[in-house]
Amino acid sequence: MYAYLEGKFTYKSPAQVHVDVNGVGYEVNISLTTYSAIQGLTGGRLYTHLQVKEDAHTLYGFFERQEKEMFILLISVSGVGAATARMMLSSLRSEEVGHAIVQGNVRLLEGVKGIGKKTAERLVLELKDKVNKQTSGTDIIVPAGNRLEQDALTALTALGISRIQAEQSIQKIIRAEPGILHLEDLIKKALKVI
Repeated sequence: MYAYLEGKFTYKSPAQVHVDVNGVGYEVNISLTTYSAIQGLTGGRLYTHLQVKEDAHTLYGFFERQEKEMFILLISVSGVGAATARMMLSSLRSEEVGHAIVQGNVRLLEGVKGIGKKTAERLVLELKDKVNKQTSGTDIIVPAGNRLEQDALTALTALGISRIQAEQSIQKIIRAEPGILHLEDLIKKALKVI
């Protein structure tokens, strides 16, 4: 329902942030990873996921889109709720969770508070193929801080191009033309080299 919120951070704690968006304050639950990223900021963008239950509507926010995607994958597994997924993403970065799942590293996953051996095994069993498709077991090549490259990567993957192939083509264009500034140009040129 809400893709992201962009505004001023009026209150920050390791578990929660209040985001003022044009005079409307949103209470957003966050992980320690996101808290670390926004700690020195007065405002910015958080990618969000709204969880609707009978008794509550809870908004979760993430500094990076990749962390949000991992959160959604984690809560899709039976027995893993939003609190557990947030705990996992507070204990480990989303890349570390992804690698642990792809490599079947149950021990690392069960090291997170609230994750037992059976839940860790279920995470590996149910998410291995999904995470493998997203990352192909490698680190994201696109630097987290570059929004132009992240937006191009999102657009290319939305067009059905594999994440690895999209990353490689974006990097090829960036190396050839380091001064490229427009998203449309980057996407068009990346499509030509695929």
